[in-house]
Amino acid sequence: MTTTVSFCSSGAQYPVGVGLKSEHMLQIIESQPKLAFFEVHAENFMTTGGNHMRFLDAIVETYPLSVHGVGMSLGSAEGIDQDHLNKFKQVVDRYQPGLVSEHLAWSVHSGHYLNDLLPLPLNATTLRVVADNINRMQDGIGRQILIENPSTYVSFQATDIPEPEYLTKLAEKTGCGILLDVNNVYVSARNNNFDARRYLGNIPADIVGEIHLAGHLVKNIDGAEIRIDDHGREVAPDVWTLYGETVARIGARPTLIEWDSNLPDLSVLVREAHKARDLMASALAGTEPLHGVA
Repeated sequence: MTTTVSFCSSGAQYPVGVGLKSEHMLQIIESQPKLAFFEVHAENFMTTGGNHMRFLDAIVETYPLSVHGVGMSLGSAEGIDQDHLNKFKQVVDRYQPGLVSEHLAWSVHSGHYLNDLLPLPLNATTLRVVADNINRMQDGIGRQILIENPSTYVSFQATDIPEPEYLTKLAEKTGCGILLDVNNVYVSARNNNFDARRYLGNIPADIVGEIHLAGHLVKNIDGAEIRIDDHGREVAPDVWTLYGETVARIGARPTLIEWDSNLPDLSVLVREAHKARDLMASALAGTEPLHGVA
């Protein structure tokens, strides 16, 4: 099985990238922004042609790629769909990404795909289910995958394993790595009243293969504040602070800026990525970041 490839090997000492959107593809080809990699959702490229495929073919001639799945439904007790797995493998085989990832979530029931990434209770029963599905996915594509921690808004009474421990056990049982979404940790911590720093500190450094950063929405519902992981704005200052602390502890990791709604100009995404690059460098050097994001 192929293991995760470090984007540091591509020449980027502090590897940062952004999610690749069709609206930006032509601009990227023409301007070649200073980024270490791009990330795509596998499900957007499970086709045989089209301009977006041709543009991606051109982009991967210059940039490494990370393939991120959103529909494998690794939390499904009925198992994962073989047809979806086959199509996912075709994307991986075609683009040979440096990183492959999926979510700790479920989104399929009785063959019906739900337009969401739904959480699951964290206990011994679901641990066996998710581990089996991860093993099947890794065997199916011949690659190690990274599992992303979710953003959550409620907690389950049936949960009896803390999420950092659950993720660690998955890595131990399957050989997968962790895609550590710092924004998701912060959103979940604020919504469910736990300590984000303690959570992050309980994730072993050696299993983290990538980091995600994103913006989130703050809403007031019936007098209660809730944070929604909408990927529709700049990274929040508190999340930048947690990111800097995390990098200082675990070292440089490929870091992605996610921005999926209210999509701005490419220059805004590049600016956010460069903030992450500067903060990664300063956290490792023990100096103040150039952009003052922390």
